[in-house]
Amino acid sequence: MAKRPVIYLYTDGASSGNPGPGGWGAVLVCGELRKEMSGGFARTTNNRMELTAVIEGLKAIKWEDAEVEVWSDSQYVVKAVTEGWLENWIRKQWKKVKNPDLWQEFLTLYRRHRVTFHWIKGHAGHPENERCDRLAVEAYSDPAQLPEDAGFVEDNDNNLFQI
Repeated sequence: MAKRPVIYLYTDGASSGNPGPGGWGAVLVCGELRKEMSGGFARTTNNRMELTAVIEGLKAIKWEDAEVEVWSDSQYVVKAVTEGWLENWIRKQWKKVKNPDLWQEFLTLYRRHRVTFHWIKGHAGHPENERCDRLAVEAYSDPAQLPEDAGFVEDNDNNLFQI
């Protein structure tokens, strides 16, 4: 069996206000193939959108055990994987972790592949990162038409947390 090519996944998330309407964008590149995706929610956070972009990109990969390079401008996402934060959250059984719903979904997808993460400076002219940013911003341009982010919760004292 011939070796499959590397899949490059570029991602970005954005929100207008934090919380506020938000969107995510992802670009998958594998050889000559390219797929762009985006989506958004009426009220969410930037970090939720950054992580959702990675999740949705990984969901779109049909192969098992693919070699995937993720490029993200989110230190929250990249450092969670590369600096062991995620392993600590698992060990602590998700106590006091923001976005556990998304991280658990991410883990299922992440474990299906061989994934490496790279941080890229945002808004620095990288063509794929800039495209992901445009996709993310366009995705929430009409917040009235967007669904609710079921995992996002805001308490009565305006202290933000995710369940």
